[in-house]
Amino acid sequence: MPLQEETYLETINSYTLKDWQPLFDLIPEIEATVKFGADYQESPRNEDGSINLPHVFGSEIIYKFQEIFYDISIMVGFDWGSWEEGKEMINNKDFDYGTLDIPTKCKIITTIVRANRFSEGFLVRCFENGLVLNVLK
Repeated sequence: MPLQEETYLETINSYTLKDWQPLFDLIPEIEATVKFGADYQESPRNEDGSINLPHVFGSEIIYKFQEIFYDISIMVGFDWGSWEEGKEMINNKDFDYGTLDIPTKCKIITTIVRANRFSEGFLVRCFENGLVLNVLK
């Protein structure tokens, strides 16, 4: 369940280093990963003869990241699709995420994870181009 926009700052700022540690523990694994996902692959035909649309398969680290994201509960419930400032940050390959506070980084990660639901493969691309790693560091 997403953190409410009205109270997410208080909740996120109450997290301890121990709460964040599972995400930090992923950093070396992300840095060592060469391929974060497979390109679109045709799914086999279903028993009824219908076909599934191609699918982006993420690597294990992608699924670990998503699981930790939901376990820690850092998804912020806000209108991420209309967050122009966030879109500009995400689309600027030279943006310095070190200038952001932790709650804003949580909004960036929320935007990436949520956008992936509507643009399959977006999360994989954000790992491949270093965006997720930059936000975590």
